[in-house]
Amino acid sequence: MSTDQTPKLDDVDRAIMAELTRDGRQSVTTVAQKVHVSRAHAYSRISRLQDSGVITRYTAVIDPVKAGLTASAYVTLKLRQHSWRELRDHLASIPEVHHVGLVGGNFDVILLVRAKDNLDLRRVVFEHLQSLPTVLDTQTLLIFEDADTR
Repeated sequence: MSTDQTPKLDDVDRAIMAELTRDGRQSVTTVAQKVHVSRAHAYSRISRLQDSGVITRYTAVIDPVKAGLTASAYVTLKLRQHSWRELRDHLASIPEVHHVGLVGGNFDVILLVRAKDNLDLRRVVFEHLQSLPTVLDTQTLLIFEDADTR
């Protein structure tokens, strides 16, 4: 969706999005009560947010340590010029890669990698990331503690 097709969002839309971000499983009735609109109005707003692509999906937030993923790192990649599109799909296919961001600065891509332990994290970085022909350099920043801000 281009910027000229971005839907206009108001305070009610933002309040609905905040509620669904806090708990995507709450009912439309509960969301409506919390943002002080009718159920029908909340339902139509949520539908519009979904149809316009503002709300793209609903998901569960998992505690990585409790899920057995005790090693986490941000891994930065420097890429060969013009290789982003082919790399993006490959990175999405690696189960340990939980987020991919194309960024500006001293590196081109930042990944959130979660693995069962440091040995598994090492395997992902060395075998799946550094071995890619489009990757010129990697840097691994270990995460000592996660803080969920939502």
